[in-house]
Amino acid sequence: MGYSISQVAEKFDLTAHTIRYYDKEGLLPFIDRSKAGNREFSDSDLEWLKLICCLKNTGMPIKQIKQYIEWCLQGDDTLEVRRQMFIDHRKEVLKQMDDLKENLKTIDYKLELYDSGCSIPLNGNKS
Repeated sequence: MGYSISQVAEKFDLTAHTIRYYDKEGLLPFIDRSKAGNREFSDSDLEWLKLICCLKNTGMPIKQIKQYIEWCLQGDDTLEVRRQMFIDHRKEVLKQMDDLKENLKTIDYKLELYDSGCSIPLNGNKS
C-alpha cells in the first residue's frame, strides 16, 4: 500500500515539512515518487522512518543517521560498523536515562516539599 506524505506525517506526528527536510538531508533515499513527482511511501519505508524517528528522538544527530543509512545502502560489508554505531548510541541513551532519573529525583523532592506545605527559599541550598 502506498502512503502520501500527509498520511505519513499524521502517522508519525511529524509535519510534511519535516519529512521533506529529512528527504532533502538524504535520510530517505529509498522513497519512490509518483508520475506527478509526489513522494509515495511503502510499508517498508514506514519502518525506515520509524527507525529514523527513534534515532532522532534519542538524540542522534541527522549527520550520523545519514551515515547509518549510507552504510545500510552499501550492504553487508558495513554490518560491524553499523552494529558499533548502535552500541555507542545505546550507551548514550542509557546515560540520558540516568540523567533523567536524577532530574526526576529533584522534581519529586520539590513536589514532596510543596505537598507538605513547606518550601525552601530560592537562595537556600536546595532550590
